[in-house]
Amino acid sequence: MDGVVADFIGGLKPIAAEWLGVPPETLTDNVSYGLKEWKLGGVQGYRDLHRYAVKERRLFEVLPPIQGAPAALRRLARRGVRIRIITHRLYIEWFHRQAINQTVEWLEKHGIPYWDLCFMAQKSSVDADAYVEDSPSNIQSLRSSGKKVIVFRNSTNRHIKSPSADTWTAVEAWVLRVTESGGR
Repeated sequence: MDGVVADFIGGLKPIAAEWLGVPPETLTDNVSYGLKEWKLGGVQGYRDLHRYAVKERRLFEVLPPIQGAPAALRRLARRGVRIRIITHRLYIEWFHRQAINQTVEWLEKHGIPYWDLCFMAQKSSVDADAYVEDSPSNIQSLRSSGKKVIVFRNSTNRHIKSPSADTWTAVEAWVLRVTESGGR
């Protein structure tokens, strides 16, 4: 979801700037996992910002979509692709209700079709014919399990081997190839 369908960095950046008391343009878009480039104060600083962003600024409801994602997902659904959204948005304890409600509202607001909405860390536990993923650890886990995965490119995963895509047009084409040809 985040970094693939929803622009997590783009949506979090103005909130992080407010939190840190700095202009948004001073925060780079070229981040690593955990956003250490933003000098949040380590893992706990990231967790504190994340909790604030979701609870006080409704982050998961206001994120912009990744360009082209909602329309591509609608086209895929019309072609018979069953969309299963797997997300680890229950990353921090004590505010799961807000995270889930905001996620459902966001999906509805952007007209994103889905059959299943799974909140879980181990994405390989959810069976699918094809996965679109941006997290290096999830990509590795899925591929180690023999799953077909396309890497949605961002600054955290440039080192991961293809197949990969920078746009939802490319993702859509790959998903159709994999699902319509049985993976060939």
